Amino acid sequence: MKKISIGIIGGGLMGREMASAFARWCALADVTVHPILSAVADLNPTTLSWFDAIPSCTQKTTDYRDLLANPDLDVIYVALPHHLHEAVYLEVLEAGKDLFAEKPFGIDLAAARRIMEAVDKSGRFVRCSSEMPFFPGAQRVIDQVVHQPIGRILEVVSGFHHSSDLDPTKPANWKRQSPTCGEGGVLNDLGMHACHLPLRLGWKPKRLFAQLQKGVSQRPDGKGGVATCDTWDNALLHTWVQVGEQEVPLRLEMKRLSPGSTNTWFIEILGTEGGVRFSTAEPKTLWVFERGKEQWWKKTELGFSTQFKTVTGGIFEPGFPDVIQQMWAAYLMERENMLGERFGCATPAEAVATHEIFSAALESQRSGSVITL
Repeated sequence: MKKISIGIIGGGLMGREMASAFARWCALADVTVHPILSAVADLNPTTLSWFDAIPSCTQKTTDYRDLLANPDLDVIYVALPHHLHEAVYLEVLEAGKDLFAEKPFGIDLAAARRIMEAVDKSGRFVRCSSEMPFFPGAQRVIDQVVHQPIGRILEVVSGFHHSSDLDPTKPANWKRQSPTCGEGGVLNDLGMHACHLPLRLGWKPKRLFAQLQKGVSQRPDGKGGVATCDTWDNALLHTWVQVGEQEVPLRLEMKRLSPGSTNTWFIEILGTEGGVRFSTAEPKTLWVFERGKEQWWKKTELGFSTQFKTVTGGIFEPGFPDVIQQMWAAYLMERENMLGERFGCATPAEAVATHEIFSAALESQRSGSVITL
């Protein structure tokens, strides 16, 4: 395998998740590239110490610019709060590194567009993190819509729900405050997950009406005081998209206040002749609607049928670490022009398109009206 040297800026939750995907790369059976985690940067020395368990990670620093100056690094993955995206992404590009960027690709639409402009000028290979479509069930949804007749599409629902904000005693973090998360709040936090598949299928909203909701206005700050929380926690976006000659309703749902949901991504597409739905709440299960003289939903157990084959037995069920690894395989294989017809990571253009949706949603909430994109 061709070895690709990786550096991580931001060694927290997602940084560690990415590192663990590299550590079990031997599970992949049909990729020709091998990521090697060589460096990590994080302001917290305790966080850096976690990476001591990875022998290949020989550079650990509290200054991310040390990674940019390292000539041996090929790709930089950046997992930082949203308000830092633009500045750090631009520095990565200026350093001549390829970039795997966390969503939402900048704190707002203006930042996303400036990043996109810098990407175009740099010529570097850049993609945005969005792992949920790499579940086998999500891939089957795409296949069903593209290759199986479901008639005229009547409606689409795509969303991401969790319940992290239900507990009012949970300390506030940067995602609960506009200066660091962005005015969009949950839109910035979860929106890419809801938008990725519809955008990849060519379904970009033409008009939308937004219903945004805030939850707990104050939370413990973790230091004995109280912090103000001003970001939107739930978002329902009622949109219209063009599918062939028809306008079709697409509902995008993003919720941090969803009772009963831990971390649930889902999509449902219904047509006059058939339909399909998948949810990570049932990671092995695909539901397919069929219509004849009678109508029925057919339940299919998919097993472990990822697009990049692994040593894992087909009877087992996939999980979050597996789709993280699949996403990285897609990123690295596409970087080598070897992705072929397989599903790829979110592009910079798709990331900007999500921000255009979020910006319209904020305007709709302010005006109480339908916004044309």
